[in-house]
Amino acid sequence: MQREKATFDILKKIDDERMKRNWSEYSLAKNADLTQSTISTWYRRNLQPSVASIEKICKGLGISLSEFFNDESSYMYLTPQQNEILELWEALTPTQRDSVINLLKSFLSEN
Repeated sequence: MQREKATFDILKKIDDERMKRNWSEYSLAKNADLTQSTISTWYRRNLQPSVASIEKICKGLGISLSEFFNDESSYMYLTPQQNEILELWEALTPTQRDSVINLLKSFLSEN
């Protein structure tokens, strides 16, 4: 019985996140690099997605696993461009990050 509740919560969370973005199941599948039939099957059969599938869903939604499993519904939604910046940021060294911060500050001081 506990497993059914967990499955329901995960599927509900996926659905809630999809609806926040006004995405169809097809849009979610495309962004998550999954097939629409895979996602539809989860709902039809009340199946729990694998961890790998949840990771793909999170990547497609532009959220982390911790955000996905966070019970608080008030986290900041990031645009695709903001997500891209964060992904690039993760690849930078600390020195490169300092340089980017200084560059951004210089743009703001020009105003």
